[in-house]
Amino acid sequence: MSPSSYADVFSLALDPAQAEEIGPGDLVRSGPNLFPHYEVLAVHGEKAWVRNVQTGEHHLAMRTRCRRIAEAA
Repeated sequence: MSPSSYADVFSLALDPAQAEEIGPGDLVRSGPNLFPHYEVLAVHGEKAWVRNVQTGEHHLAMRTRCRRIAEAA
């Protein structure tokens, strides 16, 4: 038996219809998970170059999968 996610079970659409505007310096997360957090280093077209803030690893991510983390008040 393979594990199912809530998105699969309830047919939830996790990708927004329109990409959020993100730019260098923004903190984002990717997909439905709350962690890990990434710092956006650069954006080009539909791709963002991001750095994992805990491990320092660099990745390329699709902008549509990046969700800006709300600023602390």
